[in-house]
Amino acid sequence: MTRVDFHSNIPDKISYVCRLVRKARHAHSRIVLMGEPQQLAALDAALWTFSEHDFVPHVMAGDALAIDTPVILATTDADADALPHHQVLINLTSQPPPTFARFERLFEIVATDAADIASGRDRYRFYQQRGYALTHFIADK
Repeated sequence: MTRVDFHSNIPDKISYVCRLVRKARHAHSRIVLMGEPQQLAALDAALWTFSEHDFVPHVMAGDALAIDTPVILATTDADADALPHHQVLINLTSQPPPTFARFERLFEIVATDAADIASGRDRYRFYQQRGYALTHFIADK
């Protein structure tokens, strides 16, 4: 069963996710980042520039190199077959990802604004009602 970790009180989702991806990559995890198109564009740029010392190879879901690339960027409507990795899923959207149960681990990232907090609570209840093991981390500002 998928382990679900909530990370809340995140002031800058893009920056936080870049650091989370770096940590997961150091553990040799293969990762899918799920977000809205504008979030994915920001992540694409940030993964190239967030650190002088780290390179995070990544491509969009469906790219011919996806199977060989450790980090995949995907929208919620990505075909499940376009997601070759099933270790770590990081969700930036306001809804539970449709394919989350295929993954070993899911990170739900919740920002500090009221709308994101409300959708984060809804997602938490969604997983809780289905019996998933939940962990909650609150970031220090």
